[in-house]
Amino acid sequence: MSDSDKIKYPLISIITIVFNNKDNLIKTIKSVREQTYKNIEYIIIDGGSTDGTADIIKENTDIIYKWVSEPDKGIYDAMNKGLRAATGDYVLYMNAGDEIYSPETLSKIIQPSDKVDFYYGDTELTDTSGKSYGKRTLKTPPDNLTWKKMIDGMVVTHQSIIAKRVICPEYDLKYPYCADIDWTIKVLKKSKKTVNTKKILSKFLIGGYSRKNTIKSLKERYRILRTHFNIFAVLLNHVKLSFKFGIYIIRNKRIL
Repeated sequence: MSDSDKIKYPLISIITIVFNNKDNLIKTIKSVREQTYKNIEYIIIDGGSTDGTADIIKENTDIIYKWVSEPDKGIYDAMNKGLRAATGDYVLYMNAGDEIYSPETLSKIIQPSDKVDFYYGDTELTDTSGKSYGKRTLKTPPDNLTWKKMIDGMVVTHQSIIAKRVICPEYDLKYPYCADIDWTIKVLKKSKKTVNTKKILSKFLIGGYSRKNTIKSLKERYRILRTHFNIFAVLLNHVKLSFKFGIYIIRNKRIL
């Protein structure tokens, strides 16, 4: 992409948060470095790692716009730091271990002079060895995503959302497990134009923070949805999803 093209195409702020996870960070940085879309500012927020993560960051400063290594108050505090540091037209969160799906992903999606507020797509699930578990089954991106579709929870993973920066609020730190649901609903409420790319946008590393705190996450998810939706709709939806989840486990003998 030439300098003149960079002026035409929107700047994408890619934000990665990491803490003592240098091996997985390497994969994430590699996926950013390989992008054929070059109008990118890459931001890394490290929570003060002691495992050599900072050394990995320093080895890749040629593609990093800004990075910090300091203690934070948790995942969403770190993500807020990244958002405050961003200057791009759009924001894409790609946390340590997650990867942009392919080198051409952003080039195929982002167009010059685009008035899109919110791009979204599908996600491939992987483990730390790189093994693929395919796309998410229980939650798939709706054809036309609105904030009301979020009553089903994160129907689109955070790593497969590219949102206009000016409509992105900071994450509410009173939600330590599922603030991404609240954040996505708020962004969608401000979005005038959303686009389903019909593509896989990211590879998501399974076994994250919320999955390790399943019960607490479910309770917090309910609290969040109650602030945006009618209580009866939320309760009915939870019953529906629980039934669907149970049937899926019985048929597939796995919970992915």
